[in-house]
Amino acid sequence: MRPDALLRAVEDDVAAGLTPFFVCSTHGTTSSMAFDPTSEISRLCADHGIWLHVDAAMSGIAALAPELRWVNEGLEHVDSYCTNPHKWMGVNFDCDLYWTADRAALLGALSILPEYLRSAAAVATAAFDYRDWQIPLGRRFRALKLWFTIRLDGVDQFTAMIRRHVDMTQHLAATVESDRRFEIIAPHPLNLLCLRLRGDDAATESLIERANASGEALFTRTVLDGCTALRFSIGTRTTEQHHVDAAWQLLTRLAGEH
Repeated sequence: MRPDALLRAVEDDVAAGLTPFFVCSTHGTTSSMAFDPTSEISRLCADHGIWLHVDAAMSGIAALAPELRWVNEGLEHVDSYCTNPHKWMGVNFDCDLYWTADRAALLGALSILPEYLRSAAAVATAAFDYRDWQIPLGRRFRALKLWFTIRLDGVDQFTAMIRRHVDMTQHLAATVESDRRFEIIAPHPLNLLCLRLRGDDAATESLIERANASGEALFTRTVLDGCTALRFSIGTRTTEQHHVDAAWQLLTRLAGEH
């Protein structure tokens, strides 16, 4: 997201008689792991009274490693934030960590207390009723599986895993750069590498299709600046260097057959 473009959009809405009320800044886009400039965006939102949310779906988990806490840039200025342990912490789907600077805003909009839900604790607001933090009334006990995962493995194991995945991604990037047939088309600060075969998109499209058809690895595609790219994402608890090497060897072999 470009702050100048966001400002123009806000000003256009106001001029049209509309009220901008929500902006979502992304820390690590799904497509290419791009980061929005949240600190700058937060100043714009504060000036216009706009709620600022940060979606750090996968990348937020990287903050378990102190040296990677740059992923939290600007969070001190936002109204709400979420990240997903099911994406990069080995927790089964679905599991989201949600934080808000002012839960009163949620409670004021979503709280309900019909007679059949009334209790002494509810009336006295002595308990957190998470139904009042969401639109549905019921909710699963998603926190339990996260608690068990942390109790079983410990945070240190996940921190080590994150570091290992980031190291493997950087090693892979260096390997890709040494092969003149390929190019990397996006920054790769964490565990996602976007690469493509030089030339037209058809070659990369074919490479992805043939790699997936082999059953040896699974890749997804994206389009960046009008170019098709292969997404090489490293995020599984059991992934080791030899798995990454094998996947890269598959790509180089298939590229040679094209």
